[in-house]
Parts: sequence; C-alpha cells; structure tokens
Amino acid sequence: MKVVILCGGKGTRLREETEYRPKPMVPIGNRPILWHIMKMYAHYGHRDFILCLGYKGDIIRDYFRNYLWHTCDVTLALGDNLSVEFHNSHEEHDWRVTLADTGEETMTGGRIKRIERYLGSDEDFLMTYGDGVGDVDISSAIRFHRTHGKILTVTAVHPPGRFGEMGLESNGRVTEFNEKPQAEGGWINGGFFVASRRVFSYLENCDEIMFEQDPLRRLAVDGELVAYRHKGFWQPMDTFAEFNFLNGLWAKGAAPWQVWSKPSNRES
Repeated sequence: MKVVILCGGKGTRLREETEYRPKPMVPIGNRPILWHIMKMYAHYGHRDFILCLGYKGDIIRDYFRNYLWHTCDVTLALGDNLSVEFHNSHEEHDWRVTLADTGEETMTGGRIKRIERYLGSDEDFLMTYGDGVGDVDISSAIRFHRTHGKILTVTAVHPPGRFGEMGLESNGRVTEFNEKPQAEGGWINGGFFVASRRVFSYLENCDEIMFEQDPLRRLAVDGELVAYRHKGFWQPMDTFAEFNFLNGLWAKGAAPWQVWSKPSNRES
C-alpha cells in the first residue's frame, strides 16, 4: 500500500527549529523525524511514499535528491579530475518517493485531495502526519480496517503526559516518579490512518478546510469512521520540550518507535 505523509505545515509551535526547515526535517539523532516515520512503515513492507510538500518543501526535495550525500561517508577528489567515492550505502534501495507540491497555504484536506492522482488504481492507502512517531502495528491496523469495511480508520491514542507523574504517600514521600507518562484518560487522533479512496468524495473544495474538522465530522456522522486503539507509545514533536524528549530516548537507545530493528510483520 502507498503511504501518504503530510509534510506541508509550518510548525509554528516549534519555531526554534522550523524557522529554517519544515518540521518533518527536524532531526531525531542524525536523521529527520520524517525518515524515522518512513522506516517504521518500511518495516511493515510499505515502501511507496507520497509526500505532501508545502512550507520549505525544497529542503525535503533536496534531502531525497541527494540521499547518498546525506547518508553516506564520501571522498571527493578535487581539481581537474573530479571524482566522488561513496564508502558505504544505505538500506533504502527499494523505497519509492513521490514529492508532490500541495501548496504552501493549503490546509490538510486540500493536501490529501491533491495527491489522489498519485494513488493510481489503489483502493486503499495509508496516511499519517510528518511530525509524530509511535510503535503502532501497521499490519494490525490494516486488518482492523479491512474487517470493518469503513471508509477511514484512525489510530486512537492516549495523549502523552505533559508533566512528570509522582506516586505519593500520605506523609508526602515520593514513592515513584515517571517522566511524561502516557495519559490514561480519553482518546485522541494519533494519525496513522488507513483509508479507502472513497474518502476523496469528502474532500471536494477542501483547500481551505482542515481534514480533521468537517471531513472527519461528516465521516463520523455517516458511520464511516472507525478507530483502531493503540495503547503503546505515541509521541508528536510539537514543542521544543518534545524535541528534546524524543532525542533523549534515541540517544539512550530506548526509542520505542524503532520497530525496524525487530522482526517484521508484513501486510500488503
């Protein structure tokens, strides 16, 4: 299945990083968060990507146009006999990436509508945002979607905690401290959608409409929206604190979203 990733927003809440690059290019470790998201989908066998570009989309284009330069060690011989030698390679040889300009000011509804032609004859496709990671079982979400037969499946997640959670005794002694635990109350839209192409009938004249507003509301009213519950790790990168949190997990080798280091569970 093709994977549509929304990469066009301005990321104003993370202005420290996004003033100079689009949010999907903000790094976790030495790779953009977009790469982490794509690696997760590739782990489940989905390597045909459609990136909806907008704000500073040329930076994303440059990254993939010069992928070897960005990911490999290289030796340059300067002078009249210029030559280039790449000393290593990458594991993404079977990726296919469509870079689609969906407009700098277009809302998410319009971005999705504008890439319809790149889906070919596919009846279903995957979709997510370019600024959040998780250990979502994509194959399980696809099975859930096909079992229910609705137009759209959204991955429902518990919102990440914004503050440290303490276990307290009556005398005030702290028995445990958990940094930013996953909240247990309520469910929110975590992205990682599975969609039927019938969703495009809800996206007419949507350039100025957020997908998460009127289209999703109408899908819900029509009984065409179902939720796949994910109780594992999920974390967006909306703030500088969350940027530091995700980078801290990666630096410690404790990144739950690094599913590509585990055996795959593929579903076409």
